[in-house]
Amino acid sequence: MRKLLVITGGTKGIGRAVIEKFVAYGFDIATCARKMPELEMLRDSLTEKADIHIFKADVSDRQQVKAFCDFVNGLNRPVDVLVNNAGYFVPGDISTEQEGALEAMMEANLYSAYHVTRGFVPGMKDNKSGHIFNICSIASIKAYANGGSYAITKFALLGMSKCLREELKEFGIRVTAVMPGATLTASWEGVDLPNDRFMKVEDVADLVYAAYALSNRSVVEEVIIRPQLGDI
Repeated sequence: MRKLLVITGGTKGIGRAVIEKFVAYGFDIATCARKMPELEMLRDSLTEKADIHIFKADVSDRQQVKAFCDFVNGLNRPVDVLVNNAGYFVPGDISTEQEGALEAMMEANLYSAYHVTRGFVPGMKDNKSGHIFNICSIASIKAYANGGSYAITKFALLGMSKCLREELKEFGIRVTAVMPGATLTASWEGVDLPNDRFMKVEDVADLVYAAYALSNRSVVEEVIIRPQLGDI
């Protein structure tokens, strides 16, 4: 049986690149996003290469997370790889950013990963296998001006990754925190910088697959990848 990758926010950016990478290595996919037309385009583009299971969900909403987890678990297939990728960035300073920014980004960037993980870990424990990737950020380890609530949520996601690593090691489940620097995604649209100042999403996807491809005797706990010229 083909292995199954489950990933949130799979229609664009890093998520889309991760899907294409794992499909190339024989995986089927289950993914969610907020816009069904984009999910359908993703499925149609890859349907000849893999089974692509799509589900419309905003993972900042706990009930929609539960519906997505129920949908995937209803496939009655082991979850071999889980990638908590969904999230978004709004720049701002803690003292002046819009009211509610922290709560909104906590829901999208942290609580989504928390509840999605809880939806699949019991099955992984039963199977004594699996690999969880949390797409964190350089903002998980480096405070910077205009990072605001986004940086808070990414610091927290790294902390969650560390906790999961300790909790799940005895069950044969690997946990990896991926911390990319500036990557050419929609979050940077409108920025007046050349494309080659950013990393390619494919580079992040390659790194995720390389960490997965190690033997079960090893785990990449944390990985940092930055643009060659440094942070922006």
